[in-house]
Amino acid sequence: MSAVVDARGLSCPQPVLMTLEEIKKLGKGEIEVLVDTDTSKENVSRAAQSQKWLVQEIWKEGEGYRIKIKKD
Repeated sequence: MSAVVDARGLSCPQPVLMTLEEIKKLGKGEIEVLVDTDTSKENVSRAAQSQKWLVQEIWKEGEGYRIKIKKD
């Protein structure tokens, strides 16, 4: 299972809440989270790790970031 959470243009805690909601819904798999601030990138990564998800990759994309998280 994989999903995309587009949280660009939203300020914290919205991106974190959206990510946690998707984590709860999927249970496992891959999620790509799109954010546009450093703060959101850090907070989403921390939130994912707190749920025992692995932050696989973070890459710069345009004005923001794409965060790939995964849980088997």
